[in-house]
Amino acid sequence: MRFALIKASFPSLIARIQPWMDSVRAQYGVNPIVFLILMVLCAPFFYFSIYRLIRAGVKKDTKALTLWSTVFLAATIIPYLYVLFFGYNLPWYVYLILAVLIGHSGWSLYKKLKGKKAKEASQEKEAHPA
Repeated sequence: MRFALIKASFPSLIARIQPWMDSVRAQYGVNPIVFLILMVLCAPFFYFSIYRLIRAGVKKDTKALTLWSTVFLAATIIPYLYVLFFGYNLPWYVYLILAVLIGHSGWSLYKKLKGKKAKEASQEKEAHPA
């Protein structure tokens, strides 16, 4: 009985969403289904990278931290890059929000990489005193 109710209401849900998706596609050039697919495809990488980042942080493995920070960054921004590159007629604040998100993620990754290099240099200096 419940399955029949869900099966019967699903086409009506699609019928109600379809005009909105068509208007978004026409006005902004962004296909909501493609965005949703990108979000769903990136989600496992996003959550797995969080798990691996925590694990690498506990073990203090800087190589793994760098790798999984990059995976986290990519999994976070790929759907939004789709909007940025393929969207048009977007409100100015959408570009601002996307720029802030991407800029903050890039800056965080840069700081982590810079901190890693400084740490390696100090360890090398300690290992080979002048």
